[in-house]
Amino acid sequence: MTDVANLSGPAVIASEYFHSYSVVGLLAVVGVLFVAVAFGTGRLMRPVVPTPEKLLTYECGVDPVGEGWAHTQVRYYVYAFLYVIFAVDSIFLFPWATVFAAPGYGATTLVEMFIFLGFLAVGLLYAWKKGVLEWT
Repeated sequence: MTDVANLSGPAVIASEYFHSYSVVGLLAVVGVLFVAVAFGTGRLMRPVVPTPEKLLTYECGVDPVGEGWAHTQVRYYVYAFLYVIFAVDSIFLFPWATVFAAPGYGATTLVEMFIFLGFLAVGLLYAWKKGVLEWT
């Protein structure tokens, strides 16, 4: 029987490597169990007494008028999605500016950022060609 402490070289490195993954796996299992226990406890402890009032649609203390379903145009979601894309763009541009100012990173960082901006420009061009940027 060999002990990991007596081994040297690649066996020790592999053991440490898999030990770090076992910690991550253990944390994932504990997290899943925590969520499962919380949901199970909530399901067992909550009162279940459905009444017609409880089954009504509720919004901000106002009595519902009409049906609970409303038609929403997809373009509002497209605008929100485009906003998120360009918000992420601005989040990446600020750190890029600080790295670009540091000595030794100039040309590589500049090329990488233009590739990133190129992908965003292609997405914007696609949205423009599809007509989703027109507010009508």
